[in-house]
Amino acid sequence: MTDESSTVELSRSELREVAGYAVVYARPALAIFERERPDDRRPRAAVDAAQAFADGAERTKALRDCAWAAQRAAQEARDAGQAAASDAARAALGAAGAAFLHPLAKATQVRHILGSAAHAARAFELSAGDDPGVGADRIAQSRMLAPPVVVDVLRRYPAAPPGGGRVGELIRRLDASLR
Repeated sequence: MTDESSTVELSRSELREVAGYAVVYARPALAIFERERPDDRRPRAAVDAAQAFADGAERTKALRDCAWAAQRAAQEARDAGQAAASDAARAALGAAGAAFLHPLAKATQVRHILGSAAHAARAFELSAGDDPGVGADRIAQSRMLAPPVVVDVLRRYPAAPPGGGRVGELIRRLDASLR
């Protein structure tokens, strides 16, 4: 178990693996976002930028800007009453944000590793009439497809923190299943 005041060793290749894992779950959720907001390409740009990083591109200000833009898209969708689209955009934000996982052993960093999968699961859950079984199935799939490198990185951090509503619950479920 890590101490929250310690640091976590992370290589660039491990960050790329974490970002790639996040992209796998964010990309399918884009369909939910784009169905509701077809003219808004910000979440797609964030996922594409995260994929480029996972494939070897540098971690740049442009990647960070894409993450912030996806966050704004999520907020706008939420404000328009499009909750599933908002969570889909947050999955894209999570994919881009995964590249910026901090090496501080804080439980809040678990969101950078698993947030994309949890937000995508929530988006699909909401899209299916708020069916918790859909989210649970998505989380089970996320667990089964987690690469060993991602699991190893996750285990260097404390367990996911409490709170965060349904998405927090999904993160904790996935976190517990991977440890």
